[in-house]
Amino acid sequence: MNVKPISPTSQLIELHSPENEATVAELVPVKDALGKKVEYSPSHPVNLPSSPQLRYDADAIASYYQERPLEVLGRILKVLFPTLSFALGIWWDLKRGVVVKNDPRRAVQLRELLTKLGPAYIKIGQALSTRPDLVPPLYLEELTQLQDKLPAFPNEIAYQFIEEELGQKPDEIYAELSPQPIAAASLGQVYKAKLNNGDEVAVKIQRPDLRESITVDLYLLRKLAAWAKQNVKRVRSDLVGILDELGDRIFEEMDYIHEGENAERFFQLYGHMKDIYVPKIYWEYTNRRVLTMEWINGTKLTQTDEITAQGIDARYLIEVGVQCSLRQLLEHGFFHADPHPGNLLATPDGKLAYLDFGMMSEVQPAQRYGLIEAIVHVVNRDFEGLASDYVKLDFLSPETDLTPIIPAFANVFAKAEGASVADFNIKSITDDLSALMYEFPFRVPPYYALIIRSLVTLEGIAIFIDPDFKVLSEAYPYVSKRLLTDPAPQLRISLRDLLFKDGSFRWNRLENLLKNARNNQEYDLDLVVNQAVDFLSSDRGEFIRDKLIDELFKTVDAMRKNALHNFTSLLREQVGITAVKEIPSANNEQQQTLEHIKNIINILQETRGFDPSQLLSQITPLLFNPGVQKLGQKIATQAAQKALVVLLRELLIGVNSGNKTQLPT
Repeated sequence: MNVKPISPTSQLIELHSPENEATVAELVPVKDALGKKVEYSPSHPVNLPSSPQLRYDADAIASYYQERPLEVLGRILKVLFPTLSFALGIWWDLKRGVVVKNDPRRAVQLRELLTKLGPAYIKIGQALSTRPDLVPPLYLEELTQLQDKLPAFPNEIAYQFIEEELGQKPDEIYAELSPQPIAAASLGQVYKAKLNNGDEVAVKIQRPDLRESITVDLYLLRKLAAWAKQNVKRVRSDLVGILDELGDRIFEEMDYIHEGENAERFFQLYGHMKDIYVPKIYWEYTNRRVLTMEWINGTKLTQTDEITAQGIDARYLIEVGVQCSLRQLLEHGFFHADPHPGNLLATPDGKLAYLDFGMMSEVQPAQRYGLIEAIVHVVNRDFEGLASDYVKLDFLSPETDLTPIIPAFANVFAKAEGASVADFNIKSITDDLSALMYEFPFRVPPYYALIIRSLVTLEGIAIFIDPDFKVLSEAYPYVSKRLLTDPAPQLRISLRDLLFKDGSFRWNRLENLLKNARNNQEYDLDLVVNQAVDFLSSDRGEFIRDKLIDELFKTVDAMRKNALHNFTSLLREQVGITAVKEIPSANNEQQQTLEHIKNIINILQETRGFDPSQLLSQITPLLFNPGVQKLGQKIATQAAQKALVVLLRELLIGVNSGNKTQLPT
């Protein structure tokens, strides 16, 4: 029997058709994420997918369920009754004085409730399972089981899916296949297998009837979000957009072809990073509902005792994960949106292995630069800049009056008085800022929901391993390195705004940047010097160049004053020439500048790549650099102009003083 290609919309309408799931037919080509037909080279599946790539279509889902009100009502009751029963049980426990957070019975009931309600609610439980700062230990232990210990579906269905998707029976493809799944998660279950060539692999098979349970919950949640947006005045965020973003990601997650492509892209972007491991995809044994990938022997990051017993530092692996996440979010924009402990493993050789590439998302360049600027402004308590960042990131409309918002930001971070804001954790900052969402016209853009989910989930694992771990503090060296080395115009402007205020150069900010940047493993001092020369010698660097020359003159003047002060003091106190007038030293501001410059020189000397023995050999080619020569000419010209102005000013002051002494008394 031949099957013609069908659109995603019509496929959704036929969700409940048994023939749609069970038919073995001629296979139709799939389209990639850009809508182009995939060319199936050897790196792609040999067996073409049995249906078009799944696409989330909110209108098609709405049309489908609007014609089935009884089915929708049945789902509402199925969710409502057990949820109300659980809530009433908690209420009754509280009335009787039972300490609910210490009740293992209720923890088990919550896990069973979320499991019973289906994949959408299981994902909520998975997110909570990484938050020891929110969830009591007993509940945390139970919710952790939602990551990979859910009830499995029968092997017979799994084997049927393998045959339908790959065109062969399991025993014809795999030399060995575990008799039972070794893990069962929200969307599928995993078997351990061995290919005929001896390679050990993990075989992930999708749950039956997955689309039905997911789509009806998305439909109900979307209706609820639309109602809240229309009827609850305090809700200004695009809740429907956020739900649609989540729907897009979940539908992509249900397509294992898409997941395999995500894994390959993730490897290309981040597989080169130190101690990051990305498993290989076996395309000839992968299709829409079956994924075959390299088997990873590893331990969950939250199993710290087991990791320590292997001689592996779990905290170090979290640092590796944070650095990888920073590059995902702020450098390439392609990020893992579901980094719960089941998807992050410590390998026996001490690497961090990423699994499950179904839920991925993208951050656009403008958003990446906006996030970097926001981190810089938060750490440096520049709340005026932070308010502008929120406009750029689409949390505030351009016409919003920022005047009352700036002091509100200052109040949020006031409790960090005397401490670095970098010592806050992301969850506490998010919670504090959430309070402002109701006081001012903030809105949460759809793209942000998955970013904060990813960061908060990763931070939850980090806090589990080390309660004192601060993600923002670990992130700032990378952000500092980006500000100093990234040639993007947006970040050059951000660097200028960071270093200058009201025309004054803030040496303390430069000192802080250099101090943090040197802690980043990829920081290259030679690169910083070369890019600084290129930038300062260009038209774009004119403003900073002019200000630096001003600062250079101020510094030389301060050093001159200190030298003259020391010399005249020596003549008066040591030699006894009291006729010499003691010249005052540099003022407090100039002394502070000199101190910062000394600190900066010390920081540069302690930075990787600085070698005094090779300094001459490094300076020599630098002097022949056309950019350096061009910069030197510009500095010399401007310096000569400033020196002439100073000379004329002092001459005029001297003439005026001479004229005053000749006036008759």
